[in-house]
Amino acid sequence: MSYPFPPELERLVRRRLATGEYASEDDVLLDAMLALEKRDATVAAIREGIADMDAGRMRPLDDVGAEIRRKRGGTQPQAEPRI
Repeated sequence: MSYPFPPELERLVRRRLATGEYASEDDVLLDAMLALEKRDATVAAIREGIADMDAGRMRPLDDVGAEIRRKRGGTQPQAEPRI
């Protein structure tokens, strides 16, 4: 399917097609839309994490690490030797 792209977008799509990685404009657009979906999900997760921090819903990293080690039966991490 051919789309009437604005010139700048047309250039970007053609550049992607020229790499041989994409067989059609549809493939370029699908990949772009999937990347946007992933980016949006990442941004939403970051915002949620910031809101949790702002609301005081967080735990010290050492506590989380200790809990993971307990659940997996691991040991305490070894301290790096100082040189």
